[in-house]
Amino acid sequence: MAMHSTPERSAVAGQDPDVFRIIQAEERRQEETLELIASENHVSPAVREAVGSVFTNKYAEGYPGKRYYGGCQHMDAIEELARQRAKQLFGCEHANVQPHSGSQANAAVLLAALEPKDTILSLDLAHGGHLSHGLKANISGLLYTIVAYGVDRKTERFDFAEVRRLAREHKPKLIISGASAYPRTIDFDTFSQIAHDVGAVHMADIAHIAGMVAVGLHPSPVPTAEFVTTTTHKTLRGPRAGLIMCKGDWAKKIDSRIFPGTQGGPLMHVIVGKAVAFGEALRPEFKSYQQRILDNAKALADALMSKGNRLVSGGSDNHLMLLDLRPQYPNVSGKDAEGWLEQAGIIVNKNMIPFDERKPMETSGLRIGTPALTTRGMGVGEMKIIAGWIDRVLRSGGDAGVISAVRSNAAAMCNQFPLP
Repeated sequence: MAMHSTPERSAVAGQDPDVFRIIQAEERRQEETLELIASENHVSPAVREAVGSVFTNKYAEGYPGKRYYGGCQHMDAIEELARQRAKQLFGCEHANVQPHSGSQANAAVLLAALEPKDTILSLDLAHGGHLSHGLKANISGLLYTIVAYGVDRKTERFDFAEVRRLAREHKPKLIISGASAYPRTIDFDTFSQIAHDVGAVHMADIAHIAGMVAVGLHPSPVPTAEFVTTTTHKTLRGPRAGLIMCKGDWAKKIDSRIFPGTQGGPLMHVIVGKAVAFGEALRPEFKSYQQRILDNAKALADALMSKGNRLVSGGSDNHLMLLDLRPQYPNVSGKDAEGWLEQAGIIVNKNMIPFDERKPMETSGLRIGTPALTTRGMGVGEMKIIAGWIDRVLRSGGDAGVISAVRSNAAAMCNQFPLP
């Protein structure tokens, strides 16, 4: 398979062959396996080139027009371009493109909106939430009082009556919506209404669904939420980093909580990558790409269920699904299933499911998503075939012969759809 050689990588080959061998090995792994982790994607060659540009050499503490270093005229130009593109893409009043990650974007919002020990109402991690929404070991759980809402045991969807009851009882200062493993459409407006009814502000974390939100294929929280955070990879298909959007009257405070509040110099080479990715997302073909992600997810989910597999909430409205292993494979953990599938060339991640009785490093579920395979050009037909391979590996109980046969088939499919 063709490798993505560049002058920079040729320099690595000549200077540090040990590192170059690892780079080549990872290129082969990505080329030869089916990437079904919902939070991963393959960026365009333009984004990769931007992130590897000379902007990596420059310190630029501060913001456009207000830097603490000289020589920042081009830093100002690219950051302002990224900000304007983000605002156009999402229709927001203010955008901060400096966060190094989604977690740092979330931390900055908490520091802007709250005082230590204030109460946050957020989705339970075990029900699909994110560690930056209140995990005890995370800054969100260390500094603030966390009250968790979950999904309904029967429907495995949000129960807004319960969210409203908890909000009225605990009077949070901030309500967080959004998830890392929720396969259904999120009603952000109702979260905003509940927050405002109790005098709270609303932060919507759209890290997983940002690409769909940007093109109107998922409802946007931007009109009603005070804060919207996201990563810039996943469905947005940009570099690994973060973004904060907010109402104009929060702009100054949000900016100060990123710099100097939680970060020093921004990663300007990554901001160049964000500018490129936002530009790509503004093109008409990006909406077609997001629709294909959704079509592929539905096809994969339907095919898995047609073979008797159970999906949490009974399916998917977005790019991901949660496969509940318990009914069909009661003795198989998510850890086991993830390992078998990786040996077979299918990359997924073990994941907690609502009301899971297994530990987080074991789990009873798998999280499966379609952004990366859609980027490679795979479609509904391939999803149906891949569902069959997943089912075959799981039902085999990790049989070495089955795994070997599926790996050969997966590699052959990968060869038909090279990386961008």
